Amino acid sequence: MKRAIITGATGAVGTALVRELIEQNIEVLVLCREGSSRNCLIPEHPLVERKFCRLQELETLENDTGKEYDVFYHFAWEGTTGADRENMYLQNQNVRYALAAVETAARFGCKRFVGAGSQAEYGRVEGLLRPDTPVFPEMGYGMAKLCAGLMTRSRAAQLNMEHIWVRILSVYGPNDGAGSMVMSTIAKLKANTPPALTKGEQLWDYLYSGDAAEALRLLGERGVNGKTYVLGSGKACPLKNYIECIRALVNPECSLNFGAVPYGEKQVMHLQADVSELTQDTGWRAKTDFSQGIARILHSQES
Repeated sequence: MKRAIITGATGAVGTALVRELIEQNIEVLVLCREGSSRNCLIPEHPLVERKFCRLQELETLENDTGKEYDVFYHFAWEGTTGADRENMYLQNQNVRYALAAVETAARFGCKRFVGAGSQAEYGRVEGLLRPDTPVFPEMGYGMAKLCAGLMTRSRAAQLNMEHIWVRILSVYGPNDGAGSMVMSTIAKLKANTPPALTKGEQLWDYLYSGDAAEALRLLGERGVNGKTYVLGSGKACPLKNYIECIRALVNPECSLNFGAVPYGEKQVMHLQADVSELTQDTGWRAKTDFSQGIARILHSQES
């Protein structure tokens, strides 16, 4: 891979992937929304070029760069949190945007499309999540991700483009959204405000964004055309353990109100990736311990 395009490059995964590609001396074209307050998070580097393009404009975006690119990473998605995850019309629009991203990839000469799926495609599953685990999404967000994966794969094949779909589990790291469990817990502990929590019995799989970025780069280079991969650390432990780890690093004296928040009606209680196929095809393994990842977030907030 010599050149790559990324949409949705201002989140934890996107910014980490930009840095990973820079480290590998790969040129990056970032498609971002003009005026976004998060554009400042895109790394400044001679290998990074920006082009303003909203999701709604992907259908008509032309390649005026004078270059051809190798891999198109599509992370941009509207309505990822809160009530918007059940906004069926908005989620349906995201499927159209994903298809437009495939068309854009073709116009820019890309030979491979890597799309960001989600754990939400599975619904509630007990046991390891594998590429062939039956899917039964229970919210509009997961339904749309599943549909986008299937439809972009079909359209990519029609355009003679290779396709990889990556169902991403819980990724944390610098530049993550303020509403995520990790970032919101850090903020409350820094403010010496005891966070209200569930009992924390959920078995969860957290992956540091830098490790996720390496996996995505390798999938762009070595992933098998037509495959779906599950991206997580491959290990799970009770959510309570993660939260206690954050407290130990941020504010050891602050109390934690476990059990103050009831589980939701559709609470996922077991979330763990089977990464054996990912490792087999790319050689990738997670490297960063959760406490190391939290320490890196705290360092990034201080700098």
